Formats: sequence, structure tokens, C-alpha cells
Amino acid sequence: MQNLGTLQTKSLGLELFHVQTHTSFEIQPNLSVICIGKPNETINPDVDVSGLPDANIVSCTHAKIQVQESTYYIEDLGSSNGTYLNDIRLEPKTHHPLKLGDKIDLGQGSKVTFIFRHKQQDKTNIGYISNPTVIQPQNRVDRTSKILGASLMVAGILILAASTQVGFFVRLPGVLLSITGVSVLVVGRVNRIIGWLLIFGGIAVIAFTGGIFASINLLSVLVASALFAAGYQLFTSGKVWKYDLQTLQTLVKKHKGN
Repeated sequence: MQNLGTLQTKSLGLELFHVQTHTSFEIQPNLSVICIGKPNETINPDVDVSGLPDANIVSCTHAKIQVQESTYYIEDLGSSNGTYLNDIRLEPKTHHPLKLGDKIDLGQGSKVTFIFRHKQQDKTNIGYISNPTVIQPQNRVDRTSKILGASLMVAGILILAASTQVGFFVRLPGVLLSITGVSVLVVGRVNRIIGWLLIFGGIAVIAFTGGIFASINLLSVLVASALFAAGYQLFTSGKVWKYDLQTLQTLVKKHKGN
């Protein structure tokens, strides 16, 4: 590995290379602190990973890279799933020096992995941390979001099915004709053909004059629709109205704490 002193003499830029999507986040030389995480109402990180796969394991304020006298340091900001440098979990709120070629994992399992390296010249997918909205990596939904989304959609369908009542009604003339036909067959004093004709006539009247009705609970329809809509969004995009699983969990914890 090269040290950063050598890097300075060559006047080359630096970047964070996202391994899973081959996306490069160029580190601007005028930034002394680079915050890594996901945006919310109060936070706008320099490196926005919300559009990357498995971003749900990354905290809103996950980590930061700081420059001190031409040396770069990385620090975990007390994230939920930790920050790993070359597969070693970092102690939160502690500076750790970075070297070229170091591997940075946000969370466990090497799902969100960056390589700290020289800026490459030939790239087709480059993002600038000074303008994170330029980065448009392929949005792949993680397995957990897909399973939860599918479960919510199934739950919505089951609630709607359980609250729906379906019935069948018949007109009295058809029933009377059928009963009369059965009576003729039982008594046996009249031609049996007449009895069968009355039965079939009654069945025909029932078929043409009867009907099917359905009764649905309005509250169940609203609940089922909300669950299905939330499940569909989670299954297709990994988010529910712009909130991923990590953000939703944080909001629930805050609500319980209050």
C-alpha cells in the first residue's frame, strides 16, 4: 500500500469505490470532513448511500472520514451495525488512519463495501460527494425488504378475504316448483315425467332469477389496501414512502421512547 505522503506528491485525487455496484464517490480535496450515511429531515451526508443495495443496514450518521495534515482518518459515529476497516470492527468515536487500498465495510456481512483508493481515469459510473444526487446506481432490493413486502401484501389479501361475505339468494317460485315436483315423484299417483319436469323447471327458475351478493367491511378494505400498498413499495423499491427499514425502525424506537 502507498502512503498518503506519496499521494500528495503525485497530485492525484482520491475516491471511495463501492464494490457491489462499481460506483465511485470522488473525494473533493477542499473537504476536510466527509460524512457517510443517509439523509433525513436534519442530515444531508456528503456520501449518500441511500440508493445503494442493502442501504438499510447503514445508519443515517454512520461514519466520517477526516483529513489532518495530509493524513486521512476514518471514524465510526456510533452506528447500529458498526464500521469495519479491513474486516476489523472499529471502536466508535475513535480515529483510525486510512491507507490506499483499505477496505471499508458499513455494517456486517460485507454488503456495503468501499475501497479507499486513487481516483481512476476510465470510469462509466462516477459520483461526486459534493453532489450526491448525481449518483444513480442500480437499485436492488435486499432480501429482507422483499420478504417483508410480500408478507404485507399477503396479509392485506387475507384480511380482505376474511372480511368479505358472499351469499346466494333464490326466488320463491323456483323453490315451490321444485318442491311440487318432488312431491309428485313421492306420491306416485301422477305421471313421473310431470314430476321431473316440475323439478327441472324449478331449477331453471332458480338459476335465472337467483343471484349472488357480497358484503365487505369498509374498515377492512382500508386496512387491507394500506398493507398491500406498503408491501408493494417495500417489495419493489425497498422503501415505504421514501423510508427504508432502518429509518422506520429508528422512528418506531423514538415513538416508543416518547
